[in-house]
Amino acid sequence: MPRSKRNKQMDLTDTKDQFRERKKEFYQKIQSCVKNYAHVFVFAANDRRNTKLRNVRMQWKTSWICVGKNKVMAKTLGLTEKDEFRPNLHKIGQQLKGDRGLLFTNQPIEEVVNWFSSYSEGEYARSGNIATEDVILQKGPLKQFPNKLEPYLKQLGLSTTLKEGVIYLLEDYVVCRVGDALSPESAKILKLLGKKMAEFKIKLLSVWSNNGNFVDLDSKRKKTKKDKQRPVT
Repeated sequence: MPRSKRNKQMDLTDTKDQFRERKKEFYQKIQSCVKNYAHVFVFAANDRRNTKLRNVRMQWKTSWICVGKNKVMAKTLGLTEKDEFRPNLHKIGQQLKGDRGLLFTNQPIEEVVNWFSSYSEGEYARSGNIATEDVILQKGPLKQFPNKLEPYLKQLGLSTTLKEGVIYLLEDYVVCRVGDALSPESAKILKLLGKKMAEFKIKLLSVWSNNGNFVDLDSKRKKTKKDKQRPVT
């Protein structure tokens, strides 16, 4: 009789060794990129969905986008002047918190900033997002939905029935109003309707260059905006 996989003993030492090895490889990858790329950007994504980041990666094939493991990346780059890998890199390390990541690239800074400033993609909103328009389903046939979805629509709170293979809404249904925080059910209905009320954007926060220069792009952006709003005397 073959031995059950459930009875297989896992050596915790092996698991720890594998983790250390992967961590070491990640350290080396980060430090190698610091050496081989001209610039390191810190960015924040308002919604890090894999499909959207994959699209950005496809357009920046000659660069490397790294997300996740912020603590590891920060420790690799350095969090203080004493332990930084290169001069001023600790300023990058200190910004790696929350939904942030790194972009290693050889493209000119201005070109990178301009591309990401103009880049955005429509996305389906999630629960908690704010509705940008009124969406109301009128009483009557819902021909946009296949009849097999009728039980699912009922689960989402719609009063429906089937008539000759067509889903009928028995009363008007308010999916959302402008300014409402979307419920999980509303977000799912909007997705079924193909309505995208969210926007995927990537905001560049800072950049470090291999000559040791560091620029806080976010502070620079806010200062420029404030100067533009200041009345001319």
